[in-house]
Amino acid sequence: MISVENALQLVLKATQDFGVEEIPFIKSVGRILKEEIVADRDFPPFNRVAMDGIAIDYYEFSSRLRSNRQLSFKIEGIQAAGSEQITLKNNQNCIEVMTGAVLPNNANTVIRYEDVTIENGVATINIDEINEKQNVHHKGKDGKVGDVLISENMKISAAEIGVLATVGKSLVKVAKQPKVMIISTGDELVGVDEFPLDHQIRRSNVFTLVSLLERLNIPSETAHITDEKPILKSKIKNYLQEYDVLLFSGAVSKGKFDFLPEVFDELGVEKLFHKVAQRPGKPFWFGQTENCKLFAFPGNPISTFVNCLAYFYPWYYKSVNLKVEQETAILAENVSFKPDLVCFLQVKLSTKNGNLIATPIQGNGSGDLASLVHTDAFIQLPNDKSEFKSGEVYPIIRYK
Repeated sequence: MISVENALQLVLKATQDFGVEEIPFIKSVGRILKEEIVADRDFPPFNRVAMDGIAIDYYEFSSRLRSNRQLSFKIEGIQAAGSEQITLKNNQNCIEVMTGAVLPNNANTVIRYEDVTIENGVATINIDEINEKQNVHHKGKDGKVGDVLISENMKISAAEIGVLATVGKSLVKVAKQPKVMIISTGDELVGVDEFPLDHQIRRSNVFTLVSLLERLNIPSETAHITDEKPILKSKIKNYLQEYDVLLFSGAVSKGKFDFLPEVFDELGVEKLFHKVAQRPGKPFWFGQTENCKLFAFPGNPISTFVNCLAYFYPWYYKSVNLKVEQETAILAENVSFKPDLVCFLQVKLSTKNGNLIATPIQGNGSGDLASLVHTDAFIQLPNDKSEFKSGEVYPIIRYK
């Protein structure tokens, strides 16, 4: 068996570049940006009013305050959002302004409506603590023309969508996604809408993998192949030519009908490893051709699940050059694990005093798919000891 660390390193050495495509910016959420987004003008492009209220000359206000004169200003006009800039003609007066509007010429401070009384076209300021330039979002404060607003290789979220729209990027360059086929094997599997016989179960792993890939915005196709070696070989041979990645669930252990390792060998697939010193998911097989990567996961549901998260996810992140921080959590209870294997233990996450706490949840082995509903993550316990104490910190892999 290969160690978890060595297996991951081999997976990461086998990453590939899928290229770049240009798509409508509104369709780019969750995709990996492949260009710098720069400001096409100052942000904001003008001195922007940040509150509904009145715009005044602060120095006139200060002068009146020092000499105990009345803080009443005649209203000259209204500066609406989206309208051309107007000018305060008399600094003893004011202009009503709306949020988002250009600050009028000769005005430098905005007093919100809540702090003034308006009667008969005159605004009286009811407070005496006012700062110059308050409630004004100044031109270029968020960024100057030519500034990099979003760096390349960032994952696009709703926040980035707003910036893309602001700079007029109707089309944006993103990393192409791999073309993926997810394949289940086994004569015991039937469709989701079928009623299984006593010796059968419904296909579930393949749809778990589909959903895990959807979290990465990777579309995928699915196929099911029966446990007949000639059929397996024929179909996989075609898939190797058509897809960037093949994900398998099942048929990689020691059973008499676990034909995949033989088929891969006969098709000329380079085996990088088979079996990893971990639980669950030990029989994991990984290999490649010149154009295709093959992740063949064991058929038990938890094994498929953890291996996709622990190996395929990092492989994808590195392929698209996305940096992802490793999370850790504090173990809430003592755990004993005797085998000389890395243990991916299911945990429930919570926070206490700002710390992430992982509480182990006992399942019924790698076939207990339902246990995933009640847990949030795997905590990765190393194989260099068998006793793990409450309060110790270990890496986690979230799935919720």
